[in-house]
Formats: sequence, C-alpha cells, structure tokens
Amino acid sequence: MVDLPGRPSRRSFLKATVASAAVTSIPIGLPHAKAAELPSLEDYKPVYFDAAEWSFILAACARLIPSDGTGPGAIETRVPVFIDLQMAGDFGKAADWYMEGPYKADANPLLGFQSPLAPAEIYRKAIPVFQDWCKQTHGDAFEKLDAETQDAALTSLEKGGVKLDPELRDFFSFLLQNTKEGYFADPMYGGNQGMQAWVHIGFPGARGSYAEWVNNYNAEYPLGPVSISGERA
Repeated sequence: MVDLPGRPSRRSFLKATVASAAVTSIPIGLPHAKAAELPSLEDYKPVYFDAAEWSFILAACARLIPSDGTGPGAIETRVPVFIDLQMAGDFGKAADWYMEGPYKADANPLLGFQSPLAPAEIYRKAIPVFQDWCKQTHGDAFEKLDAETQDAALTSLEKGGVKLDPELRDFFSFLLQNTKEGYFADPMYGGNQGMQAWVHIGFPGARGSYAEWVNNYNAEYPLGPVSISGERA
C-alpha cells in the first residue's frame, strides 16, 4: 500500500509503532503461560474488569487497532485479554513503581506520572466517567455507538475534551499504550494471538540466533515467528 501525503498507510503505522512498543518496558505481572493455554477471546473470563468495563475495553481496542485494515485488528489478536491480565498483575497495581507522595496530579505532564492511583485504579475510575460523557454527548454508552462516533469520542478523550479529574488524565495514554503492547507483545502474555501481528509486519520473534543471516543482505528471512514459550506461527 502506498502512503498518501500526510496519511501513512496502516501497515506503515504499525511498522513505526512496533519500534516504540518493542522498547517499551512491557509490564509483566502474572505467571507466564503458553498462549495455547489461554481461551479464545469469546470464551475468556476477565480476571480484573467487570462486565461493563469489559464491554468498553473490547469496543475501545477494536477502534484503536481496527479489523478493517490490511492486517489483523486488536480483537483478532486478543489484545483485551492482555490488558485484563496486566490490570490484574503487577503493572496494574504499580507494584514496582515509586508511589509515595507528595502528589501533584495537575502538574505539567512533562514532569512525569503524578497520579496517586495505580493504572488499574485509573481504568476503574475513568471508564465510568468517559461512559457518562458518551451518554451525555452522543446519547449512548461507548460500545453502543457507531464506529465513526466512537472514533470521535476517543479523539475527544485523547485531546482533553472529556473532563477527567487530574489524577485520571493518563487514562487514554495507558489505554493506547497497553493496546499497542498487547498487539506486539509475545503471545505468552495474552495478546498477539497466534503471533498474527508479528507475521503481519515480518517480525521473526524470539529465535535464539540469527548469526547465519548476518551477511545475507537484502534477503528475505524465510522462517516464521517463534514465541518465548516455543510456540511457532
């Protein structure tokens, strides 16, 4: 797909995003499990989110990485499962973060994370606020809106059009970050089911050695991705 001026294709966006997602410190909070041991998204029972929160997470992920592009979307790659597991684990609890006061939640964002709330608490408190805003502004809960209206609502959330308390202002940043992490992370953490995202961008995964390919310039790597758990695409 050729990029249009000012409008990169979805594939170009994903290739650019994976570089930043790969270097992000992907939070690990639960014992590692083989992806094959996790149920499909349809059969998965959330361990952190309640039913209302889960409906929102499913709908939000579906719009952040939609299914109508050239590659798999967040739903096909089981991204919501990744987010749920992270909220139930150390990342959601900010277990290894410095969380002592004093806090200044309304400080300049350039000063870093200032909320007294852990990520899981931010999700829990911010989702109903955003849902109330959607009902007042667009007439219904987020997951019941059409795709175009959902996109507009998420844009408002990103740009500060939804009035959140200062300690919740990182909600959209977490939602977007965790969605990208779930899309590109090793499937042993719940997302990237079947390593579909890796196949889409041509990432070979966690193979032990590429020494024999060091001098093979401009040659397409022929082997598919491998998970840390040993699963192969």
